[in-house]
Amino acid sequence: MWNRRQTSSYPSTDSLIGYGGTLEGKVHCDTNLRIEGNFSGEILCEGTVTVGEQGTVHSSIEAQEIIVAGKVYGNVTAQRKLILTGTGQLHGNITAGSLSITEGSLVNGAVAMTMTEQPATETAGGLHTVTPKNKAGKRRADKQSSLEGA
Repeated sequence: MWNRRQTSSYPSTDSLIGYGGTLEGKVHCDTNLRIEGNFSGEILCEGTVTVGEQGTVHSSIEAQEIIVAGKVYGNVTAQRKLILTGTGQLHGNITAGSLSITEGSLVNGAVAMTMTEQPATETAGGLHTVTPKNKAGKRRADKQSSLEGA
């Protein structure tokens, strides 16, 4: 009973840098990260990085998803999507699979979209080109063929 090894899996916990807190360095996390305070350095995250309205980040950020409601100074790379809320400010270059920018947010930098899927070769409901019929030309051709037959 005492010698039995128990392997318990702990549930993943999100990480938080709270309001008033300041952290400097490199953060690598497998879970989600929320920043309400100040951070300087580098962020590598396998989950979602959220910069709250009171958060200020002087860092490059690489994550699956990034939500910016505060201020970010640095380049960001979102594998899936980047969301800038109405209070968000991003001063740096953006690379993202998809991008959502709400009115009132601020972006100062270049944007590059990455393709996660190949585009479809045909578009459903796309534009079809219709060639106008030349009625005058058809009438002449009909008239000429009827004259040839006579």
